[in-house]
Amino acid sequence: MLTVEHLKTEIDAGRIDTVIIAIADMQGRLQGKRLAAKFFVNEVLHHHAEGCDYLLAVDVDMNTVGGYAVSSWDRGYGDFVMRPDLSTLRRIPWQEGAALVMADVVWGSGDDVTVSPRQILGRQRARLAERGWRAYVGTELEFIVYNTSYEDAWRRGYQELEPANLYNVDYSLLGGARVEPLLRRIRLCMEGAGMYVESAKGECNLGQHEIAFRYAEALPTCDNHAIYKNGAKEIAAQENKSITFMAKPNTREGNSCHIHISFRSDDGDPILAGEGPYGLSETGRYFVAGQQACLREFTLLLAPNINSYKRFVPGSFAPTSVKWGIDNRTCALRLVGHGHSLRLENRVPGGDVNPYLAVSALIAAGLYGIEHELPLEDPFAGDAYRAGVDRIPHTLRDALALWESSALAREVFGEDVVAHYANNARVELAAFDAAVTDWELIRGFERM
Repeated sequence: MLTVEHLKTEIDAGRIDTVIIAIADMQGRLQGKRLAAKFFVNEVLHHHAEGCDYLLAVDVDMNTVGGYAVSSWDRGYGDFVMRPDLSTLRRIPWQEGAALVMADVVWGSGDDVTVSPRQILGRQRARLAERGWRAYVGTELEFIVYNTSYEDAWRRGYQELEPANLYNVDYSLLGGARVEPLLRRIRLCMEGAGMYVESAKGECNLGQHEIAFRYAEALPTCDNHAIYKNGAKEIAAQENKSITFMAKPNTREGNSCHIHISFRSDDGDPILAGEGPYGLSETGRYFVAGQQACLREFTLLLAPNINSYKRFVPGSFAPTSVKWGIDNRTCALRLVGHGHSLRLENRVPGGDVNPYLAVSALIAAGLYGIEHELPLEDPFAGDAYRAGVDRIPHTLRDALALWESSALAREVFGEDVVAHYANNARVELAAFDAAVTDWELIRGFERM
């Protein structure tokens, strides 16, 4: 990590010549500009930077689409202001001479762009701060490595790509060694960007791996998540390989992003842990009950894409039932650890999740349970896939209907946020409904 004074020293010494200013868009991707380092120091530090407001109102292909209140042809597609958060300033070791800083976005008037993912999280963190609490979070991103460049994968229509491992390498040290040069470079680069790397391990799908990072307060975790995800793709491209965080790239196990969360006081004392059943405090029991009560209505923020829902298959280690259990991987909500390490793992998100939105949902759900002192049902023991209870929404369309009809979502996130992300889902659904898929061609070209 860099201070401004350290940055100036590195610029004067010729070791840094570029500063990337980045925001997180609706999909959790980094968008922004590469600035000449001296221009950043002399101008942007004092006057900020600008970007087109359509960055928070386009689809994944960067197409302008209708239905957004904050940005449109009628509004002229003007600029918003990118205000750098200097606490995030850091080196980017995989790009020569580069540093990066995350930014929040505000209107020219100085008012927040309230639908910005980073600022949605900021409002939920502020609710915690009113109680003297903080959320601590860890995200566990899985990805699949292919021995194919991104350009070749595109030209092949993402068909017949060669995974870096040809068999299940879950926990396999031999299988992991096949990909270690790439994984090692990613780990070391992320350490150089100020992240605390814990481990790397193989996973179940062919070529699938996970690099784990130490938990931190919610905002740094989400910033690190977005920077890591972007950086890992850039490093893979430099090595003439490609990696995907897509939730379900094939019929085998999908890429998950389990999110671990706990609350602590400003003094570091655990809020969820206590002397009650299951090692929970009374507040902790309310917290878990809130997670369970809100899960279906908030699923849109945890599984934001059509493909996200393909993961939810019985027996796949991706959840289908809205149940909580103690160290039970068949449940959507898994309680793990004890004492200071006690935390809840939400197993719904996939690798395509926007971390800012997902963590906002988890904080809001926990506070809902606490504020309403919701009773907690007994933990589920056994195979939750066979529970026959409330289910995770089956499709993006189902999740959208729950989100749009949720009075709770409007209460905790605001009408503008509900409308904005509902429109994002409708745009994706309309694009998918209009597409002719390979499945349709295979089944219908000759035989129908």
